[in-house]
This record gives sequence, structure tokens and C-alpha cells, in this order.
Amino acid sequence: MMGFLQPVTNLRDYISQNPPLVTFFLCLLTLAISFICLSSYSYTHTLPNPDTAKDWNLLLSSLSQFQLCVKENATSSELVSSVPLTLIEQGNDRKTSVNSPTSPSSITHFHLQVPLAVIGSSPSGSLKNLSLHTALSASQLRLEGQEMVNMTLLPGNSTHTCLTISAPKHLLPESLLPPVCNASGNDISSIHVEATNQLPTASQTCYSLHWKNDPSLTVMLTLEEQRVAVRHLLEVSVCLLAVCFILFLAASLTQSLTRRYHWNGLDLQNEPLIDS
Repeated sequence: MMGFLQPVTNLRDYISQNPPLVTFFLCLLTLAISFICLSSYSYTHTLPNPDTAKDWNLLLSSLSQFQLCVKENATSSELVSSVPLTLIEQGNDRKTSVNSPTSPSSITHFHLQVPLAVIGSSPSGSLKNLSLHTALSASQLRLEGQEMVNMTLLPGNSTHTCLTISAPKHLLPESLLPPVCNASGNDISSIHVEATNQLPTASQTCYSLHWKNDPSLTVMLTLEEQRVAVRHLLEVSVCLLAVCFILFLAASLTQSLTRRYHWNGLDLQNEPLIDS
């Protein structure tokens, strides 16, 4: 009974004799504290929805990893063509019809103002009265599938560019669309470029894309979803703290085997010798 009345001594002996269990206890305690801190942060901050596999920020960030370079050894007729903006307007008019549920394999057209800045490799390489047309596979844009995505970058300002994009409906994010870009009434010349992540040669004319994250394009957790996440984190934290308390209580009330054997030895020494 003496061992149960000495919790501090029992705890010290338990720590010195059971380092693996002590390490396990500290890991559980650290995990519980981390979950409590995470729940506090989640309660006071708006968080992105992890169930949303794709959004426009993801697509634009993937696009910004490439450089758009004019093909070498290509004729001028292959590179430059006149693209009237009435075709873009027709594409916008068709968007309603292609988004209908009766055509699952239809093509979706968007004409959007996106946070992309296009910078040419030379001072003359601006997008004034000029547009860049390219095509990338869905996998290059970190989207599912191997279908092709057609894009045209139209003149914009220093921070935003008009992006015309055409792709199968299931590829493109349909939530939190960027604002519609107002098309100009003048015809512009379109240059066909290829997207590459390789270093361009000195003779190539290339355009780099600078993307700025726009929080308004990221799908966030709703208030109810956020409350559920916080509640689950707190429930797990309470369970971990309860396990830590049980381990702490058991360690502080467990008598050390070394001291028990030591006391038994003293008791044996104190017993009177039996006369022979």
C-alpha cells in the first residue's frame, strides 16, 4: 500500500523504466493538443473545401507553368490568322445549349476575365491587337482525362487577361466562374503557339504567364460544414486526452517493481533467523 501513496515517486520510476510507453504517451498528448489548435483555427478561419478536386485557380496555376512559344520553321500563314470576335460571341451564345444535360459529351465555351498576365520575351511582344491560340491536354492542366482543351488569350491589362476556353463539359470547373470578359468590337490577329515547359531557344518568340491566386475562385467550406469539422476535431481531442489521463493515472499509481523487490529483500533481512 505504501507504493500507491507515493504518486510522484511511482511516476518517476515508471518514466525511467518504460521509455517506449512514455514516448507513446507524449505522442498522444501532442496529437491531442494539435487537434485542439487545428479546431480553434478552423473555427476562426474560412477553409477551402478539400472535396473539390478542381477549381479555376488550379486550372490557371497549371496553365501558368507553361510558356507559349511560336513554332519554329512555320510559315506566316500557319501562324497568323484573322479571328473575328463574332465567333467568340457565337461561342458564348452556344454555351447555354451545350450545358444542357441531354448532351453529356458536349463542348463548353467560356469567355472569362482571369488573373493572368501575359509577358512577352521582348518589349514588342505584347498582346495589343494580338491573341495567342493553343491547345493542351487535360492531363497537362491537372484535369482528369486526355481530351484536348482549346484556349485563346486575348488582350487585357497588366493583371488580367481575357481567356476563351473550349473543352468537354465535364473537364472544366462549373462553380465560382471568373467574371465574363467584355469582347472588343475590333478584329484581332491570332498567333498559333505551342505550350512548353522547356527552356526556349534564343530565336523563339515566347510568352510567359504570371498567375495571381484569386480567393474568390476557390470553393470554401460552408458554415455548417466548418462546424461539423470543428466538432469532430474536438471529439477526437477529448478521446485522446482521456487516454492520456488514464495512462498518467495508471503510471502514478503503479508501484515500481524495483522498489517492491527492494522492500521484499529488506523484509527478508529483517526476519529473525530460525535457530537450528
